[in-house]
Amino acid sequence: MDHKLKNIYEHLQKQIDICKQYIEEKRDIEAYQTLLNLFETIHIDNMKVLKALIYPKDDILPLVEGTSKKRVNLEVLRRRNVLLLISGLDISQDELSILEQIHGESKLHTTQRQINQYEVVWIPIVDRSVKWTDPVQKQFEALQSRMPWYTVYHPNLIHKVAIRFIREQWHFRNKPILVVLDPQGKVVSPNAIHMMWIWGSNAFPFTTLREEALWKEEEWTLELLVDGMDPTILNWIREGKYIFLYGGDDIEWIRKFTTAARQVAMAARIPLEMVYVGKSSKREQVQRAIDTINDEKLSSTWQDLTLVWYFWTRLESMFFSKIQLGKVDEHGLLIQQLKRLLSFDKAGGWAILSKGSSIVVNGHRNTVLPALLEYDLWKEHVPTKGYDVAFKEHYEKIRDVAHPCCRFEFQSAGGRIPESLRCPECQRLMEKLTTFVCCHEKVVPTIYE
Repeated sequence: MDHKLKNIYEHLQKQIDICKQYIEEKRDIEAYQTLLNLFETIHIDNMKVLKALIYPKDDILPLVEGTSKKRVNLEVLRRRNVLLLISGLDISQDELSILEQIHGESKLHTTQRQINQYEVVWIPIVDRSVKWTDPVQKQFEALQSRMPWYTVYHPNLIHKVAIRFIREQWHFRNKPILVVLDPQGKVVSPNAIHMMWIWGSNAFPFTTLREEALWKEEEWTLELLVDGMDPTILNWIREGKYIFLYGGDDIEWIRKFTTAARQVAMAARIPLEMVYVGKSSKREQVQRAIDTINDEKLSSTWQDLTLVWYFWTRLESMFFSKIQLGKVDEHGLLIQQLKRLLSFDKAGGWAILSKGSSIVVNGHRNTVLPALLEYDLWKEHVPTKGYDVAFKEHYEKIRDVAHPCCRFEFQSAGGRIPESLRCPECQRLMEKLTTFVCCHEKVVPTIYE
């Protein structure tokens, strides 16, 4: 009898668990649909949206204020432009350092009216299946303590339905995104992180319309690439000097390139400066290259690796900004040259020659170096055409023969990936394949010719 009752009890318990699971799933579906409806509805302020995303109840204070570290209510965000910084706990120190700098500059340079309307809130997204241990808690607290903006008090306040919405509707994977809400809670930019990296606080109020307007003001110049990162380069630009900006991690090629560039400059009697800016990956190899270049006095370098990271992040952000705006295959000079540069970086090395701010040549390592080594074939044109024109004409002859096509890689962690992409060299649609890499078990769709 006892055994029979036990079986009946276990069966009923299983049925109850099934019912509970069904009810929970039903509630989650309804909550998700409510969240979708909220973002399709016009509101008088942003409170309903923020409560649905961050924390719906009034029993606790869900935010931590950045400066005082005091806990505060969501009311501090009412009718403000809110920038939702969404990331995991793996947000890098480089990302944080630059964001802190930009945030600090924005508070110094924006008007009081703008300061009162614009706030950043960190939304930490943590996998609920991962156990919350003391080391994880300390990692979270260390990040939270660094941030000068509002942060969510604890990741467990963010409901799993909100996390699903953020992943599915805003395409958050692992890389940080910056979703911009206007004072009524409407999404005015699905990801303004690219605007933040490219233009900093000048991108206020960080809307898609502002993004499009800023692009209309930009041209393919050395100033666009280096921004205000290196005052020395800006001085060289003002002085009208010839400048080689170059990258890669092959130290033998770097030796050959810098030696050839210096010898040609001396023969042509032109003022030439060279700066090594590393590459978008292989941080340790870049550091070794910087050490070697400095020891052998091959050229100037950026010794701060955060600066190198920021340079490449800005370039990649320009690319992703164009993808987000649906303009990555425009025929304009800027986007075509940007795609070339990013492809050259993946291919191993490159060099850009500018005269002052004007970029003369944006070339792959396999075409720039031969053009310099064949100086005897074009030196007679230097006195009449100038060093820049003579070099470019010879470089183009080599490029027409070599005609290297391009290759791009997109991590699935990056979120949005273009459905199609044209090669900036031959203008044909590029083939799209998917490869797997063992690092962090991420899938990397690779697009190449």
